[in-house]
Amino acid sequence: MDGIDAVAVTFGEKGIRLLNTHQHPWPSKLRECLRVAANQRPLTAIELARLDSTTGEVLAEAAQAVLKGLSGEIRAIGSHGQTLIHHPGGRPPSSLQIGNPAIIAERTGITTVADFRRRDLAAGGQGAPLVPAFHDALFRTTDCYRIVLNIGGIANITCLPNDPGELVTGFDTGPGNCLMDAWVRQQTGQAMDENGHFAAKGEIHPALLKRLLADDYFRRTSPKSTGTDHFSLNWLNTQLPEKPIAPTDIQATLLELTAHSIASAIDHRTEQVLVCGGGVHNPLLMQRLAELIPCPVASTSVAGLAPDWVEAAAFAWLAGQTLAGHTSNLPTVTGAAGPRILGAIYPA
Repeated sequence: MDGIDAVAVTFGEKGIRLLNTHQHPWPSKLRECLRVAANQRPLTAIELARLDSTTGEVLAEAAQAVLKGLSGEIRAIGSHGQTLIHHPGGRPPSSLQIGNPAIIAERTGITTVADFRRRDLAAGGQGAPLVPAFHDALFRTTDCYRIVLNIGGIANITCLPNDPGELVTGFDTGPGNCLMDAWVRQQTGQAMDENGHFAAKGEIHPALLKRLLADDYFRRTSPKSTGTDHFSLNWLNTQLPEKPIAPTDIQATLLELTAHSIASAIDHRTEQVLVCGGGVHNPLLMQRLAELIPCPVASTSVAGLAPDWVEAAAFAWLAGQTLAGHTSNLPTVTGAAGPRILGAIYPA
């Protein structure tokens, strides 16, 4: 919830071309409301409806901002929305992304595609991660076995074998930035641990790290996915011992949790890891990943797309797949009963 990433992009025979990029800030009051809602504070129906509409207005502003100054027809907008809960292991499974797409279509006059996750859930899948199909289309090569690592709030990997006959797999590895961001925000008021400075002042607490890694999620086999409703400050607080630990030591341990859980998920055949998402800007985290992963680790920039815009471009691509009537979930990733056309269409 640090901001809304928006891209204007074209896809063609020669691949992807970014026409414009924009990061749109959340209004501070709305961002706090979203954080409270995502931390499972019960909302009344009217509160949730208002939050959905208000979020839709801000997403529409982000779309209008990235389109400003561009000429030519825009075919569609793909909107992921803001996740409040992702609980695929529940009974029944559930995932909720808000940000009323009808408002986006109305304000922009452009057909909007949204609600990508719930059809996969309905088909018995995890509803996540959904970007591996895009990674497959953009980053797969016969030259080497690649993994694309996205470090957002939650971290996820896409395994791209160099054998064209081998299926793509992927899953959420666990927390990416979510715990580090939440802890440093609580301790310092800063939105994030800029360049890993707060963690760098501390030392890893081995007993706490062991306790955090004992969470059942890390032992599960894929397909699997998780969310910030699980890996939250509430979860962290239940793991902390009675004897106080220095806040910087907790931050260092949370960084190590992210790095360790990612590294342990990397297939031994991997020859290159391409990193995208906000975590790529944390040099301390990138250093630990390079130390723990026994192959080259680099930004997705080396493969033609800057790491800050991969996720936004992926949902533009997913919207295109929806409008073309093409399936875009990968059952080998999500565990769904079969390929499905994802997303709901809100015509201009």
